[in-house]
Amino acid sequence: MKIPFSPPYIDEDVKQEVLSALESGWITSGPKVLELERLVAEQTGVSHVACCNSATSGLMLLLHWYGVTKGDEVIIPAYTYAATALVVVHLGARPVMVDCNEDFNIDLEEIRKKITPKTKAVIPVDIAGWPCDYNQLNALVKSPEIKAKFNATTEVQKMLGRILVLSDAAHSLGALYNGLPMGQWADFTVFSFHAVKNVTTAEGGAMVVNLPEVFNHADVYRTLKLWSLNGQTKDALAKTNGAGWKYDIVYPGFKMNMPDICAAIGVAQLKKYKEQILPARKKVFDNYVERLREYNWVQLPPLDSVNKISSYHLFALRINAISESARDKMIESISAKGVSVNVHFQPLPLLTVFKNMGYSIHGYPQAYDNYSREISLPIYPGLDSKTDYIIDSIVEAYNEVNG
Repeated sequence: MKIPFSPPYIDEDVKQEVLSALESGWITSGPKVLELERLVAEQTGVSHVACCNSATSGLMLLLHWYGVTKGDEVIIPAYTYAATALVVVHLGARPVMVDCNEDFNIDLEEIRKKITPKTKAVIPVDIAGWPCDYNQLNALVKSPEIKAKFNATTEVQKMLGRILVLSDAAHSLGALYNGLPMGQWADFTVFSFHAVKNVTTAEGGAMVVNLPEVFNHADVYRTLKLWSLNGQTKDALAKTNGAGWKYDIVYPGFKMNMPDICAAIGVAQLKKYKEQILPARKKVFDNYVERLREYNWVQLPPLDSVNKISSYHLFALRINAISESARDKMIESISAKGVSVNVHFQPLPLLTVFKNMGYSIHGYPQAYDNYSREISLPIYPGLDSKTDYIIDSIVEAYNEVNG
């Protein structure tokens, strides 16, 4: 049996939505992107969402909007994908890494220790679709002690008057924190629509605006759209719809727009996400939990609670009392049985680019412990009939490696 790790969800509705984009003759940014923005806004319960060509682009654009630049610091978890740090580096700022908790998410007390007058933003990451502790994080950045340290250097920084909370919610579309969806807990929230995400556009992202009322969300939305299209005052759709050909470039922007041909995939998926796709992922997740909880060598991922409900993006299994090398041997054995598994993530200080910047894994013991024992299991709609085979393969691999 061959079980892929995370194939894209492509059904007839997706094919028809993409075909409609092709037949319309409009494949760059246009009506499908606008529809996807509307659907994400409905999903998250906010008024303004701006799509872009990747979550990485979205994170970088929002930091740039906040004026993050050379000499500034942005606090991020050491346990995340490299993009969370690279967006900071690309702006000339310094990523300040902190350790994580046992639930994989960023350690708030470590954040407190690392805040300085140079800190402009913090980027919590909802690993595997499990929400961070946003109430505590928001209370921290709004506390008089921390606000007193904040050194505003741009007009928007003066308007906010504190550290920006920019949620890297690449994994957590559909997750809930205290009964409200991701998108309502940070100043900005960025979702990913990469090929392996719960909802995909092949490549793409969405920037959710949730700033305090002192900001005009419609103006912020227009600015993000403008800056994501080279600072051009009219996009192709506007010119085609009678706005005239003449445009201006009013800002040295970026080329980060999402094309309609990609947005069409996400439109079809998002229409059935809440009622079909997300429950199907939960069913697979629950199947894993039901069988794996009987083994004392298994550490299950965080499970839904009153305060937190996951998006079930990953099933981050950890093996108790095992070394990194033994974990790797288990993965080899599982893969030999036809089951594709993965690891999420290598902590950033293990990667060459960050080692060369002076980061060392020795400063992040919990991140290394989580990583060294983690195996990500496949989880997607239609997999529930195969979970027994996957679990049997894991048990066999454990017995082979551990005698």
